[in-house]
Amino acid sequence: MKYRGMEIHWLGHDSFRIIGRKIIYIDPFKVSAVPRVEKAEIILITHPHYDHCSLEDIEKVSRDGTKIITHADCQSKIARLPVKVEIIPISVGKKLELGGVEIEAVPAYNIGKQFHQRQQEWLGYIITMNDKRIYHAGDTDLIPEMKNFKVDVALLPVSGTYVMTAEEAVKAAQVILPDLAIPMHYNSIVGSEADADHFIEGCRKLGIKVEKLPKF
Repeated sequence: MKYRGMEIHWLGHDSFRIIGRKIIYIDPFKVSAVPRVEKAEIILITHPHYDHCSLEDIEKVSRDGTKIITHADCQSKIARLPVKVEIIPISVGKKLELGGVEIEAVPAYNIGKQFHQRQQEWLGYIITMNDKRIYHAGDTDLIPEMKNFKVDVALLPVSGTYVMTAEEAVKAAQVILPDLAIPMHYNSIVGSEADADHFIEGCRKLGIKVEKLPKF
């Protein structure tokens, strides 16, 4: 989809390609072969689980010189790539600027379940590009830090089990109040189209603009 001078493509699960000032991929997983002109200038990895830090998929979208922003827990795995990439570790609360794009690492964790523990300090990201702020929540529940996020677009998990349920994701959207909310983390591993639809319905009832993207 086109959004205010950018393109946002959902690649399935938690994976997105965002095209603006830079070509950015987030958590590539089970992606198709990518033409060289569409390969990443920047890749963001949220945490080391296989469906987020997939070496095979990172290689598919990388080219020489790609910058990979990642949690330190993923660093040794990514270092095995045959492509000459630049690995840049980042931690919660840190920001960096790459060619006019700001990347901020924010918390992503579970409350009341053990899959993504707060002390691991795994990540979501806020990307500022083309004067717009896009929040990729990573694998998270509804967490208190969300009330401080001022963003234009929120990419939120909706499947439950390992992340927020659709109902909790609606509450997250209500807390964040983005210009646009987009569901993710469904139709792969866990979650179904019905979870995304439930999220869409809940957001619309609250007057929150929402869109379910087709898988690109």
